[in-house]
Amino acid sequence: MSEPNNIREAVKEKYGEAASRVSSGGAASCGCSPSSACCGGDPITANLYQSEQTAGIPEQAVLASLGCGNPTALAQLKAGDIVLDLGSGGGIDVLLSARRVSPGGKAYGLDMTDEMLTLARENQNKAGVDNVEFLKGEIENIPLPGNTVDVVISNCVINLSADKDRVLAEAFRVLRPGGRFAVSDVVVRGDVPGEIRKNMELWVGCVAGALKDSEYLSKLTAAGFEQITIEPTRIYKVADARQFLSAQGIDADSIAAEVEGKFMSAFIRAKKPT
Repeated sequence: MSEPNNIREAVKEKYGEAASRVSSGGAASCGCSPSSACCGGDPITANLYQSEQTAGIPEQAVLASLGCGNPTALAQLKAGDIVLDLGSGGGIDVLLSARRVSPGGKAYGLDMTDEMLTLARENQNKAGVDNVEFLKGEIENIPLPGNTVDVVISNCVINLSADKDRVLAEAFRVLRPGGRFAVSDVVVRGDVPGEIRKNMELWVGCVAGALKDSEYLSKLTAAGFEQITIEPTRIYKVADARQFLSAQGIDADSIAAEVEGKFMSAFIRAKKPT
């Protein structure tokens, strides 16, 4: 099996397990198993949504969140917008977006994991939200026509793709001229030794693949985007990862100087030219 397929299958397994935990009454994060060999943990997934935001959102949608930010709080959504969430999971960002683009707008959620799609549709029914549609597919091959979406959002999913250039090209394709790219993602700032980076990425996202901020900028530019900004929203400390690193046989104190402040959640904005 090729590397992209290996990564895709690992992501599907991780998110399928997370959906099953939520459906069984648990939380999606920190459900470590022999196959997942990782644990996002509170520094990544906790306290992303304020209680007034999630009022009326089914609890299972909140529990299923495996994001690293809150793109719906930072994206400029307005009534009538068509929004697409790449890697929509249990549907929390889709449901929050649907509220903000009503009346007249619509929110699509795209996910490749059957268990998450089932959970998301259940959450949609519980919330009683009509202007939502969940699609099965891969973020590298978005099943929507070109020039049909006003805003593309995503919450800590693009870093999981083995072909980020394709993801960004697809996002550009489906956006209308003047459309906005507004995603939360894990970003690396500066240089980190390879083995240390791999372990930190495993802690942050379970599947290594976070881009350097300069790489994100160059890839978005190559895809055709302009007005690109990268805004840190949460900077991870080596102390946050101490338990995970210890389990991997790594002394957190010994690598602190090389890691501290270099891994972060960030809000990435860009625009498709008019």
